[in-house]
Amino acid sequence: MKKMITIKDIAKAANVSVTTVSFVLNDKGEKMGISTEVIKKVLKVAEEMKYKPNMIASSLRTGKTRSIGLIVEDISNQFFSELAKVIESEAIKLNYRVFYCSTGGDDVRAVELVNSLLQANVDGFIITPTASMRTTIDRLIELQRPVVLIDRYFEGQNVSHVVLDNFEGAQTATRHLLEKGFEKIAFVTIFSELVQMQLRKEGYIDALKEVGLYDDSRILDLEYHITEEERIEKIIDFLSKTPEIDAVLFGANYLLLAGLQSFNKLKLKIPKDKAVISFDDHDSFRLHSPSITVLSQPIEEMAKKTVKLLMRQMNDKSNYHIEKEKKKGSLIIRESV
Repeated sequence: MKKMITIKDIAKAANVSVTTVSFVLNDKGEKMGISTEVIKKVLKVAEEMKYKPNMIASSLRTGKTRSIGLIVEDISNQFFSELAKVIESEAIKLNYRVFYCSTGGDDVRAVELVNSLLQANVDGFIITPTASMRTTIDRLIELQRPVVLIDRYFEGQNVSHVVLDNFEGAQTATRHLLEKGFEKIAFVTIFSELVQMQLRKEGYIDALKEVGLYDDSRILDLEYHITEEERIEKIIDFLSKTPEIDAVLFGANYLLLAGLQSFNKLKLKIPKDKAVISFDDHDSFRLHSPSITVLSQPIEEMAKKTVKLLMRQMNDKSNYHIEKEKKKGSLIIRESV
């Protein structure tokens, strides 16, 4: 069996005391007056020896588990899975583990997940909140638990968040359709109190009102908790009742996945019969013929910024300042417009 490397081994190899190694590995080197040269030497030796700290012992000693609770809407959705992948990658670099959870948009489940992660004593939370999660987030703030929201937030709540500029993104996508000559543009979304979906709808409406082409009958609000088959049927019914529509903006990638099946059943050709743009990319959109134009979120940038904000909060609670980041999306033009 391979011998487990201990701080005694590192101390011997670096020719320093065990106490010095302990301070350095617990980020207390500078505070305890250890020189930068010695800190670098200890860290280099620890890396060369592939030292892995005993998480249980460390947790008992410091009260920290070096773990992060990540709560998203649906880890199987490509947007959230890519987000989680980058968050985990960044966390691993900092010697943190990530616990993944999916709410499925269920408020009760979301609260249960937060409670479970509190019992697991995670050091911080990254959360994509459900519609009624404001009180739960307030509770985490009252408990002084580090928390950063991603993808969505609650107006007026004093908590750091990293989100897409959804209003601007919807404006950009709608204006692109207008520039290409489309005038009867529909918007397929979900009926939601979530701020990101509201802003996407507002951006779409604003762009059409600018040119006097807004018509509220061209908005389809779907319930979130319906089956894929029901979603497809409702889109089919909507398009059948509004045959004049010449383009459709979909508010999320899973809505377009249902939309493509609806188009197929109605024998509608993209972009000949209707042009299409979707929020959030998906592997199948690049492979689809024709390929689908999307308003893509800067997933890597958002994930890295979220981890950075959480780490600042966990490491320096007393001097931490709330930050609210809004990132610009990118219109990836393909063949569907």
